[in-house]
Amino acid sequence: MAHQELNVQPVIDWLVEGAPPARLPQDVLLELCRRLVARGMPLYRGAAYVRTLHPNVLGRGFVWQADRDAVEIAEADYGMLESEEFLKSPIRVLFAEHVEVRRRVCDAACPMDFPILEELRVEGVTDFFALPLRFISGEVHAATFATRRPGGWREADIAALRRVITALARVAEIYAHMRKARNILDAYLGPNAGERVLAGEIRRGDGQDIHAVIWFCDLRDSTPLADSMSRQDFLRLLNGYFECVLGPVLEGGGEVLRFIGDAALAIFPVGGKPAEACAKALAAAREALQRMDKLNEKRPVRLRFGIGLHLGELTYGNIGTPTRIEFTVVGAAANEAARIEALCKTLGVDLLLSERVAGHLEGLRSLGKHTLRGVGDKMELFTLR
Repeated sequence: MAHQELNVQPVIDWLVEGAPPARLPQDVLLELCRRLVARGMPLYRGAAYVRTLHPNVLGRGFVWQADRDAVEIAEADYGMLESEEFLKSPIRVLFAEHVEVRRRVCDAACPMDFPILEELRVEGVTDFFALPLRFISGEVHAATFATRRPGGWREADIAALRRVITALARVAEIYAHMRKARNILDAYLGPNAGERVLAGEIRRGDGQDIHAVIWFCDLRDSTPLADSMSRQDFLRLLNGYFECVLGPVLEGGGEVLRFIGDAALAIFPVGGKPAEACAKALAAAREALQRMDKLNEKRPVRLRFGIGLHLGELTYGNIGTPTRIEFTVVGAAANEAARIEALCKTLGVDLLLSERVAGHLEGLRSLGKHTLRGVGDKMELFTLR
C-alpha cells in the first residue's frame, strides 16, 4: 500500500505530456502539488524560483501551501542579489553551487543556518528539501519542498521528489523561455507590438491601419550637452530624460514605439474614442512637463524638450529589410507630428497640439496657422494657456 501511495509515475507522465490543461506556470505548480498529495506525498509546501531576462525583474518565485491550496507569485528585482534575505537563503546555495540542500528541522541537531528554517519550524515544518531545477540550456534554477510529517521526509519521498523534479524542469524551461520571449519583446517593442509579434505578425509588410494620437518628443540642444560630458554621463542623462518624459505616456495607456537618438515616437490608439485618446495624450504631456520641472530643480543646467501631438491614420506593422525588420507606425501623420514638434523651439513653447487634437479638447491657446516643413497646407497649432 505504501509503495502505491508513493507511485509518482502518473505525475511524471502528466508533466511529460505538458501538464495539461495548465496554461500558466502557477497553474502547473498548483496542479503538481495537488497530484503529489493525492499520490500520498506528505507535502505541506512546494515552491519554484526561476530567474528571467528582464531589464528590471531578476526572477519570479511561485509558492504553494497546503493550508491555502493556492500559489502566490512574487517578483524580485536585481537588488535582491545583494539583500540579506537572499544571501542567507538556501536558494543562493542552489543558484551558486547547484547542489541539493536538506534540513531535517525536527532533528534537534539540525543546523539552522538559514533564517527561513526558523520560520518554517514555527509553521510546524519538520523537513525541508531544496533541489536544483536544471534546464537543458545549462541554467540552474531552484525548487523547494517542505513537510509537516512527524519525523520528516521518508527516503521514498526524497527519491520520488528527485524523479519528479527532472520532469518538472522540462516544463519549467518551456514556460521560462516563453516568459523570456515576452519580456524581451515587451522591453524592445512594447506590450501591444510584442503580443502581435508573438501572435505571428512577423513578416515584413504584416500590419494594420489604425487611428491614433501621435506623440513625438525631442530633447533640445542635445549636441552641446553631449559634448560637455562623457558618453556614459550623457547616456545616464538620456535615460533620466526618457524616464521622466515617457513614464506618463506608459502610465496613461500609450505605447512607446521608437527611440530615435534623443527623440521618441509614441501613440495613443483611438479605439473609437478620439476625445478620450486626446485627453490621455494631453494629460501625459502635462505630467511630463511637471516631472521635467522637478528634475530640473536638481540640475545645474535645465533640460528642455518639445512635444508634438497630432491625430491621424497610420499603418502599424513591420517594415525593413528581409532579414532586419522593425515593428512601428508609418504614414503622413507620423511625419507631421515630428514637424509639429520641430516648431516648438520656433514658437517658444514646450508643447504643440495640432488642430485635429485640439478639436477634441478645451482650455487651449491658439498660436495661429503655420506651415509644416514638407506639408502643403498650413495647420493651426495650439498650446497650453
